[in-house]
Amino acid sequence: MIELHNVVKEYTNGKEVARVLKNVSFTISKGEFVAITGPSGSGKSTLMHILGALDIPTSGTYTLDGKDITSLSQEELARIRKSKIGFVFQAFHLLPRATVLRNVTLPLIYAGINREAREARAKQALLAAGLPEDHHLHLTNQLSGGQMQRVAIARALVNDPAIVLADEPTGNLDSKTGDLVLGTFQKLHDEGRTVILITHEPYVAEHAKRVLIIRDGELVEDRRNAHPRRQPESI
Repeated sequence: MIELHNVVKEYTNGKEVARVLKNVSFTISKGEFVAITGPSGSGKSTLMHILGALDIPTSGTYTLDGKDITSLSQEELARIRKSKIGFVFQAFHLLPRATVLRNVTLPLIYAGINREAREARAKQALLAAGLPEDHHLHLTNQLSGGQMQRVAIARALVNDPAIVLADEPTGNLDSKTGDLVLGTFQKLHDEGRTVILITHEPYVAEHAKRVLIIRDGELVEDRRNAHPRRQPESI
């Protein structure tokens, strides 16, 4: 599904050039659960932006579902993000005075889906993310942090993306709630989703079946996790 080959990312500031990613190469197959981890400043956030089609490499290739996206226009990249990638962020990015259901239907409104269909799809996504139906009409500012992250996960799922890309999804949660949210990602993986977690916490990375470690812009380790941590899914 994903193939990076000798990906380099550089940023220029005047005459100075900062090389943030240095010849990074790896593949991710459909249905894998992968954690990308490393210390602050290692380049993992830059790598996340490239994987999410939010940015393109300076050199090298990124192939997604057999298509090299490194030469695409911003409009074409936006179409890929909308159709293939569901994003989950540390800060949730929910509308605080809108209902849970409204927040999850927003991507479908922009896609021109009619009201009945988008509400049905949003309810299905919320249930898949583990948020029961009696919470769907709550305002998001009435929810716990873990419940808000479930809403964010549902919003990422509502367009049925090929990839769920989560950037520090437990960063704003206490450890117990974070474990429960990680259980949701494990459930999505068990159902056949491709899940990629970006995290600086080794403990979070241990929940994935494969761990890629980035340091100083280089991929320094790619290992299989024979015994990933398992977490409950209820919240």
